[in-house]
Amino acid sequence: MIVDFNREAFSRQYHFAATVAPQRSPIPAFQSIKLIAQANRIEIIAMDADMSVKLLVSDVTVKQPGEAVVPVMLMSKILRESNDDRLSLNNQDGKVMIKGRSSKFQLLSTNPDDYPPFDGMADGDYYEVSAKTFKEMIRRTSFATEEESGRYQLAGILLEFGEDTITAVGTDGRRLAKMEAEAKKVGKPENHGTTIVPKKSMSLIERMLADGEETIKIVSKPNDLLIGNDSGTFKTKLVEGRYPRWREVIPNRQGSTKIELPVGPFYSAVRQAAIVTSEESRGIDFEFGNRTLVLTTQTADIGDARVEMEVPYEGEKINITLDNIFMTDFLRVLAPESLVTMDIEGPEHAAYYSTADKYGYVIMPVQKNR
Repeated sequence: MIVDFNREAFSRQYHFAATVAPQRSPIPAFQSIKLIAQANRIEIIAMDADMSVKLLVSDVTVKQPGEAVVPVMLMSKILRESNDDRLSLNNQDGKVMIKGRSSKFQLLSTNPDDYPPFDGMADGDYYEVSAKTFKEMIRRTSFATEEESGRYQLAGILLEFGEDTITAVGTDGRRLAKMEAEAKKVGKPENHGTTIVPKKSMSLIERMLADGEETIKIVSKPNDLLIGNDSGTFKTKLVEGRYPRWREVIPNRQGSTKIELPVGPFYSAVRQAAIVTSEESRGIDFEFGNRTLVLTTQTADIGDARVEMEVPYEGEKINITLDNIFMTDFLRVLAPESLVTMDIEGPEHAAYYSTADKYGYVIMPVQKNR
């Protein structure tokens, strides 16, 4: 294998692949990255026990097709410290030579045939969705998942596939975020029911996808999920377990109060009221009435706060106490210029927020004796 490549383009893909490879593993191959050079491109493959990725680099001159396996960290350091626009790589006799204009590194390598195969995405049957939209779905649901819990299924994001939609859901049992997006079925993709994707995998998928208008392919298998675009494929194992019946959590109330709020001013008011909260006292009291929302907080060893904002509500006073962290987590993922509708029934019932782009958020109230 002899190749010449653009260092910046190669480095960008390589360093992402390096986030998949574990720093420690009982399988030595997982602490290396495999390179495959053919047809004037390089494939970069990295994996661990739960996920794997194959990324493509096109600004490449392949002088001799072939394969090489490089140590993750050493190659990362070479790419990071080099000042050259282009580098060359030569793999022969178990040694990988990386050369720049005034530098040369020789790394010991293992046999590429010993590296586990990457089982990619077959053509023909998949769901197609906007990459920008899918990234937004991840961003708007991942914060609501359980960070550390024995309930492993809550440590992932649920994906549900419909005829022409994909729905993402995240919950930790005290709040729930869900977003639905349009999707296109190509061929006859299988739907295996519950598809729970680990939060870490979803975070890496979000990083991998571009911000443009490209589309991505999604394939859901019984134990794996694959996400692919023109620059590569990401594969992850799924979380085992039964996900809660999340649709039963979404309020479908008659006679409840629905108030439209501008996100920017609302988020600002919540942040101000949260200044005097603490980890032990994380509630903000919301009171609606007389076209005004009053937010109040009181913490014994810190102080108290009162913040007001004008709202389009003229009915009887209605109150609820909500966790300030849960509120700021939600509001920060929305555009400040957008509107959110708050569905509220009283202090003992969950509040439900919804937006025009099919995003919803349920948050349980905080008890007054907090």
